[in-house]
Amino acid sequence: MTKILLVEDDPNLGELLQEYLNSKNYVTDLAINGELGLVQFLNNTYDLCIFDVMMPKKDGFTLAKEVRMKDKEIPIIFLTAKSMKEDTVQGFKAGADDYITKPFSMEELLLRIQAVLRRYQRLAPTLPVLNIFEVGQYTFDFDHQTLKLKGNIQKLTSKESALLKLFCENKNQPISRSFALKLIWGNDSYFNARSMDVYITKLRKLLKEDDSLQIINLHGEGFKLMVA
Repeated sequence: MTKILLVEDDPNLGELLQEYLNSKNYVTDLAINGELGLVQFLNNTYDLCIFDVMMPKKDGFTLAKEVRMKDKEIPIIFLTAKSMKEDTVQGFKAGADDYITKPFSMEELLLRIQAVLRRYQRLAPTLPVLNIFEVGQYTFDFDHQTLKLKGNIQKLTSKESALLKLFCENKNQPISRSFALKLIWGNDSYFNARSMDVYITKLRKLLKEDDSLQIINLHGEGFKLMVA
């Protein structure tokens, strides 16, 4: 059964949409702001996301970018009260597969969902599952948790592998500390933050043989794997 994550800060509209989609046999989870939406996404598996654009704490564009850091293929539909061209362009840059301007009918939303899902079902058989990464002079095999350089193979721990995969999937892109903690450790507590710092140090040591690679700290944000 298709599972949908709906993130909408208007409680009346959110509950109405959730009830309608459930009645159409879509299992729909509702979150009332972007931060809660990210937590829901990181702790569950979804087939499609529907994000309101203008939300407190974390807007829909920011949420979509963070969701794409974990799953680059999941379809996303934006809901917005705006109709300006630049907002639509920003939405598609953030990873939108479709864009619906409020007010809209329930039937229109349903048709958009069905169209997006059909498009993804056609593409799904051709999408490769990439778990081997070339990063600088290294070859990282996520499935076997190994890092290879010039014939030398290092065995990684599960946490090291999960962190390195996140960096490889987002080379030269900022990764927020909170996002990484929630994705890999389950929450962003102080204890887990200190633990992650230790693993970041370990990864730096593992990658030190290639001068073109550098994991840098972004003050107040998180980290970035710089690849020259």
